[in-house]
Amino acid sequence: MKHRNFNTEPLVENPHKVNLKKLYAGKNVKAMHILLEPGESLKPHKTPVDVFFYVLEGNPTISIGDESAVFEKDTLIESPAHIVHWISNESEAAARILLVKTPDTTTL
Repeated sequence: MKHRNFNTEPLVENPHKVNLKKLYAGKNVKAMHILLEPGESLKPHKTPVDVFFYVLEGNPTISIGDESAVFEKDTLIESPAHIVHWISNESEAAARILLVKTPDTTTL
């Protein structure tokens, strides 16, 4: 049985300069863990694949295209391919988000 814990996985260098850890990379899917401290954010960007975000903790603001909303724990947010998206943490507590790309043909 394979398993991983985000606490012990190494950080992944990324253009957003945030705490990002790869939890799974298979042939057709990639799962990443994002930890955003208060005031941190991902830069607006597009991916050539569909993405979904699952809020594990906190209340991040997720922006997809021209829509933005603050989401609470246990919410899944879909982001279609080729649409600008980003995540920011405007709250006073850390936010943890699971990011899943499918099919995975790119890097973050």
